[in-house]
Parts: sequence; C-alpha cells; structure tokens
Amino acid sequence: MRLVSVNVNGIRAAARRGGLDWLVAQDADVITLQEVRATDEQLLKTLADGGLGDWHVASAPGRTKGHAGVAVLTRQQPTRASSDIGPVEFTDAGRWIEVDVPTHDGPVTVISTYVHTGEAATPKQDEKFRFLDAVGSRLETLAENNAYVVLTGDLNICHSADDLKNWKGNIGKAGFLPEEQAHLDRWIRDHGYVDVHRHLQGPGPGPYTWWSWRGKAFDNDAGWRIDYQFASSALAKFAVRAEVGRAVAYAERWSDHAAVTVDYDLTLG
Repeated sequence: MRLVSVNVNGIRAAARRGGLDWLVAQDADVITLQEVRATDEQLLKTLADGGLGDWHVASAPGRTKGHAGVAVLTRQQPTRASSDIGPVEFTDAGRWIEVDVPTHDGPVTVISTYVHTGEAATPKQDEKFRFLDAVGSRLETLAENNAYVVLTGDLNICHSADDLKNWKGNIGKAGFLPEEQAHLDRWIRDHGYVDVHRHLQGPGPGPYTWWSWRGKAFDNDAGWRIDYQFASSALAKFAVRAEVGRAVAYAERWSDHAAVTVDYDLTLG
C-alpha cells in the first residue's frame, strides 16, 4: 500500500502547475490532500480533469471560502468516512477527514489533517492548541479500537531541531514551540504512534517538506519538516520505505510543500 500525503496549497493552482500529473505518476493506492481550498464540486472536477476521476474521494471542505479543506483519495472503496473530530468549533473547519481502507490484513484508518499555522501568545495559537487537544483525544480513541491507524498531513510543527534548518532563529515562535512539540511527544509516548519517516531514516537534519516561496529558501534547503505520517505501532511495522518528493528545481515546484510517501507492506482488498 503506497500512501502519498501532500499539502497542495490549493488543488486548482496545483493542477495548473502540474501537481496532478505528478500524483498520477506516483502509482499510489491512497492519496491524502491538505489545503484543498475548493468546494466538493470544484475538487471532483479538478481531479477528473487531472486524471484522478476514477478514484474514490472523501473530503471535508472548509467553511470559509478559499481556506483549509482536506481529502482522502483511495483506489479501493472505503468502508467508512467521517469528518467528525469531536468539538463543535471544528465542525466544517476543513481540517480533518478519516476513512477506513480495507486490506488483506484488516482495515486501515487513514486520516488527512491540516493543523493551521499559529502565532505565539495569541488567540490563534490558543485555537491551534485546542485543535491539537482534539486530535490527541481522537488518536487515543482510535488506538484503543483500531490496530492500524495512520495520521497524515501538515501539522505546522517541527518536532525537533532536526526538523528545522534555522531552528535557533525560530526559538519561541509558532511551529517550534515546546508546547506544540509536547503534543507529538504524547502521541508517541502515551498512544504508541510512530513518526514513520523519522523511524525509517533515523536522526539527522531533514528531510524538509516546506520552504517559503520567497527568497532563496528552497535553493538553500532552508526548510521545515512539518508534514508527517504518524502510524500506530502495529501499522508502522509494515512500513518499508519513506520518501519526500522534493522538486529538483524551484521552477518545478507545484506547491510550497513536498509530498511525503510511505510504502506499507500491505495489500488492498
């Protein structure tokens, strides 16, 4: 089972830049998208025009036009789909969608989530923490009831200094706050989730998944690793390969994020 996750930074803009051609070429079984920024109708039309019209699509558009939106695309018909993460304030926020995908070893719950950017010591950051609390509660429930769970998406958090090129310059800033990192620590320590890419690669800088469009950040690889696949321990044992799909040149970028791909030794069906 090949699972590709990417923040598309607007599905229609990504399509114009060649992003759907790239996705089609990945031979994926499951694709998760973040920051879709489109209605369901716009998403389905864009996917159809881009060669992904025969996939099963579960989506959760954001309530505010042009913001957020997440989706899961599967070759196999999912047996369940839900965008309910719990708290009413996040209903229709376009930040959470989960589906159950059948495999020969049992169903896999695949989540696409978008955690918005925060701003330290502001109401925006407080909302980010409330959403992370909701994510943690849902992950705990899923871990208690499902053997195979994987959370994918843009978390807008660097878990450690290895995940941020200029970490010293970002101390005390949103995306690199100890309070944010503590949420990821709890997923690992208390609920048994595994940062799959870090698990397979081991410690060391990067690979980064986001670079500003501005300046020379991409050319200098001055990036952030904020896009993840966190798998339950039972599912993580099936992970055999992880890769970040960094564009070979600035001109070939179709999003400010790079896709995260993990191959799991599972067969859909």
